[in-house]
Amino acid sequence: MDYANLLQQLTILVLSAFVGFEVISKVPATLHTPLMSATNAIHGIVVVGALLVAGAAAQGTVQIILGTLAVFFGALNVTGGFVVTDRMLEMFKKKPAKKEEASK
Repeated sequence: MDYANLLQQLTILVLSAFVGFEVISKVPATLHTPLMSATNAIHGIVVVGALLVAGAAAQGTVQIILGTLAVFFGALNVTGGFVVTDRMLEMFKKKPAKKEEASK
């Protein structure tokens, strides 16, 4: 890999981080959890991409370790998203009446 290509990729990474931060920081707190729960499908695609990269990384130990870490963190992100979604949906379920109140 030449340095010009590496510099271009690093520039895109840094610019995308700034744009992502600006977009997310403008989301109101009341919309943040529903927005994150709606993006679980996108996180699943990230896991599939990480699996493909990890499978193709047969050139060295460092690439295999980085690919495995990408799969792990992607799966952790998907799992966390579903846990947050489940907790959010639990808030909207009606709680059953207590037996003591029902007998009065």
